This record gives sequence, C-alpha cells and structure tokens, in this order.
Amino acid sequence: MSHPRWSLDTVIHAPIRLSITAALAAVDEADFKSIREAVEITDSALSKQIALLEEAGYVQVRKTFVGKRGRTWLSLTKAGRTALDRHLNALREIAGWDAEDTRPH
Repeated sequence: MSHPRWSLDTVIHAPIRLSITAALAAVDEADFKSIREAVEITDSALSKQIALLEEAGYVQVRKTFVGKRGRTWLSLTKAGRTALDRHLNALREIAGWDAEDTRPH
C-alpha cells in the first residue's frame, strides 16, 4: 500500500476536526471560546469534536477557574501534531505538491 491516501488520518480528516487541529497547531494553548470562534461552530458541536480528538490522544483539555467561572483550555498533543503533519503531507502528496511549494506540479 504505497498510495498516500493510506496515510490520511480518519480522525483528523473531517473538515471540522482538521480546522480545530490546524488552529491548535498554531498556538501552544487556546481557550475554548477562541477555537469556537475561529472554527465558526457552536459550543456543543465543538465539545463533541474535542471529545473525539481527546479520545484519539490528539488534544489535551485543561479546565481552570477564574473566580466562579470555569474556563477550558485546549492544546494539541505531540501525537496530535505528528498526526496532523502526516495527514497534511499525505494531502500534499495526493495533490502532487512538494512540502515547500504552494501549487501542484
């Protein structure tokens, strides 16, 4: 099995989860609200997708309190970064793009 599609990650491949992991890859940690706004989805939809990513070991969830208000922090794990990189490389290869190029060959 040498076709690059075999390297696609089925957890990350869904558009919302790909958007979440890409947003988290750009930062060390982000609060739930920031990711919700960046990805443009509802709280419940983000919670569901985060649960799937957390179960896969790709996202770490950390809860804190500011006074009586809870705050949820999200970060991409090392496994999540590796999976995202592998997935993006497979997409580039399928499209015929080199890692440094911005257009297909």
